[in-house]
Amino acid sequence: MNKLYFGDNLEILKSLYKEYSQGFIDLIYIDPPFNSKRNYNILFENAELTNTKAQKEAFADTWSNVSYKDTLDKIADLNQNLFYFLKALDRISTSKSEVSYLTTMTVRIIYMHKLLKDTGSFYLHCDPTMSHYLKMICDFIFNKKNFRNEIIWWYHDPSGKTDRRFMRKHDIILFYAKNDNKYYFNVDAVRTPYKKGTFEQGEKGIISFGRPTKIHLLGRHPEDVWEIPIINSMAKERLGYPTQKPELLLERVIKASSNEGDLVADFFCGCGTTVAVAQRLKRNWLGVDISHLAIRLVANRLIGTFGKNIRNTFSIQGFPKDIDSAKELAENTSGGRLKFEEWIVEVMLHGVLNENRTQMGYDGYFTFDLQGEKQIGMIEVKSGDATPTKLNHFIKTFEEKNGSIGVFVCFKEKITKNMQIIAKEQGYYNETIFGRQYSKIQIISVEDLLNGITIDMPHSTKTTFKVASRDIPLTDQTKLKL
Repeated sequence: MNKLYFGDNLEILKSLYKEYSQGFIDLIYIDPPFNSKRNYNILFENAELTNTKAQKEAFADTWSNVSYKDTLDKIADLNQNLFYFLKALDRISTSKSEVSYLTTMTVRIIYMHKLLKDTGSFYLHCDPTMSHYLKMICDFIFNKKNFRNEIIWWYHDPSGKTDRRFMRKHDIILFYAKNDNKYYFNVDAVRTPYKKGTFEQGEKGIISFGRPTKIHLLGRHPEDVWEIPIINSMAKERLGYPTQKPELLLERVIKASSNEGDLVADFFCGCGTTVAVAQRLKRNWLGVDISHLAIRLVANRLIGTFGKNIRNTFSIQGFPKDIDSAKELAENTSGGRLKFEEWIVEVMLHGVLNENRTQMGYDGYFTFDLQGEKQIGMIEVKSGDATPTKLNHFIKTFEEKNGSIGVFVCFKEKITKNMQIIAKEQGYYNETIFGRQYSKIQIISVEDLLNGITIDMPHSTKTTFKVASRDIPLTDQTKLKL
């Protein structure tokens, strides 16, 4: 089964290595954040009844707070050359955040290398701020002879800084093989069409620029400069994430370095482009991210692209799986990286956590569209006592905020008959188009959520977060030509 992992990818890499020490992955592509001070925000519908958008930090770098000195010591046991290299950087004028970033990346790439099959390939997407350091690190880990290409992703984009320099219009992708004698590479899968007029049929065969030549009927051998446009603001695949990469880019990587049924992995999966393309190309996949919101968004992207049945084909690791683990999370007052309210609101109910919940009287919200008007759903989560009084407090807030549907979540054992009566007395939210009725106040138990029961609400094409469009296979007309 395909898998999404929520958690620190280093711990997941170590765990996978214990289970698969001989390597089991055919292709790894990663697009890690480049700058340790950079935050990654996503757009979502604001709870206020306006047309404005709000932002939430979803993908945050972790190495700025990492004790890289400890990691350096661990690298010494794994690769002495890398230890001395990083130690040298630490002693000179390289900033501490850069050394921390490189140290954090190094130990992770070491384990990724271990998890590749001998026939496997590794693609590292990076920008000029760190690419030269990462190239040296990968040379140490993979061996220089296994370096295949420095691929230039060249894109047209009207924006960019022009302050006394040439405008930067490319990213770098480093391509390595696990073993240069064994790695899989299907050049025919990624050949590009010849430009019109390049060849003509003459009496002596194919003529190229006036000279007889041998050509491959499937197209040109691809070069290491890929002209692929960025995702424009109107593209159907655009989900609103600033670091989102075009699917055409990942399609070329996956087709060149894997077969149908092979396993493709992305250990910084972000908004899920790698796993979405792998799914479309009939590859098996696994994705990892340290943000619970990112994992939820990837799951939503897959469902939005391939339909609800896709959810039966992959598992999500790292979230509570049963009522015991849910109660353990609820009883953990500090909450760690994933608090109980966050898990319920953002993971289980696909809403947005209310950062001002102590003052506002509700824990989260979701939006949906009905006949062109945005509707607001409100969520209240109780990890401990849930009483009729607390339900009434939520209902009062719900009415004051003019909500459309209110959802009260608690453990099943806390739901009383009186609470069910109070909720039923609030009546219904009526959908005028089809005449369906939805309870205005819905009590959902944690047990219900774990069993797949969720909010009863009208279907909407416009929801809290932008969703992926339904999958449409790329045709020859839509594929990029070089």
